[in-house]
Amino acid sequence: MRTMAMPADTNANGDIFGGWIMSQMDLGGSLLANEIALGRVGTVAVSEMSFSRPVKVGDVVCTHGELVKVGRTSITICVEVWVKPVLTPERGPRYKVAQAQFVYVAIDQDGRPRAIPAQE
Repeated sequence: MRTMAMPADTNANGDIFGGWIMSQMDLGGSLLANEIALGRVGTVAVSEMSFSRPVKVGDVVCTHGELVKVGRTSITICVEVWVKPVLTPERGPRYKVAQAQFVYVAIDQDGRPRAIPAQE
């Protein structure tokens, strides 16, 4: 998933707010979890969250998810955020700015856990 960091997403230092980055990670991870669960999922845990570099306004923010584990009702995904500077003088190659493990649970129409269909 890709998006551009905007001025409305900054903290008091003028960098992109960590909470905004985390929300992008959750969105990107949930897209993969939805595909695996073949339906609705809910975020139940985030662990090993780390931020390694700031993100600037105008940077292209790329979220990548990789499946770690599928349980009976849960899915664990490692989510990384990479940045490509586009509008700043530091234009250059992409670099990683954040990483975390997200756990999602497959849920039914009532919001209750449901079994994940067998993987092929």
